[in-house]
Amino acid sequence: MSWTDERVELLKKMWGEGQSASQIAKELGGVTRNAVIGKVHRLGLSNRATKTDTKPKAEAKPKPAPKPKAAAKPAAPKPEPKPEPVATAPAKPAMSPARKAIIPAGQPLPPQPSANEISPEALAKVSEIEKSAKKLTLMELTERTCKWPVGDPATDDFWFCGLPVQAGKPYCEAHVGVAFQPMSARRDRKR
Repeated sequence: MSWTDERVELLKKMWGEGQSASQIAKELGGVTRNAVIGKVHRLGLSNRATKTDTKPKAEAKPKPAPKPKAAAKPAAPKPEPKPEPVATAPAKPAMSPARKAIIPAGQPLPPQPSANEISPEALAKVSEIEKSAKKLTLMELTERTCKWPVGDPATDDFWFCGLPVQAGKPYCEAHVGVAFQPMSARRDRKR
C-alpha cells in the first residue's frame, strides 16, 4: 500500500472530522491504525485541538463542583498518622517467612554473609586449589570448566579457576564448598 495523494487527502479530511485512527485505517483499507498515526505525525496534522477544546470547556464547568469535594479530601491527612503506628508496630516478626525476604524501601538490609562465615577449612582448600588453577579467560571457559572468578574484572590479573567442575554445578569441588553452603549453616547464622 502506498500513500497516494487521494488517500492522503481522505486521511486529512477524516482526521479533521475527528475520526479515530482505527476508523480511518478501516476506511482506507490495506493500512493499519499505527500506519495512520505515523502518517498523521509525519504530515504534522493537529491533535484536533479545536474539538478537544470544546470538550474540556464543557468538562471545566462541572469541575468546580468537584473542587468542594476536593476540599473534603484534605481530611485525608488524618490517615497519615495511621501509617506511623503501622511502621512502628512490631508486625514484621509476625510475617510469614516468605514475606520476611521483602524489605521496605529505605530500610537497612539485613547482614549479608561474609567470608568470615565460611569455614576456615573451605577457605584453605580454595587457596590451595587456586594455586593449581588453570587461570582461564572468559572465552576459554566451557561447560566442563570451573567458572569461579578470581580478582578484579577491571584488571589484567582477572581469571577463572578452570578446573574440572563437580557434576551438575558450575564450579569445581573447592568452589562448590564455598558457594553452596548447607542449609543448616545458613539458618544458624547470627543476624
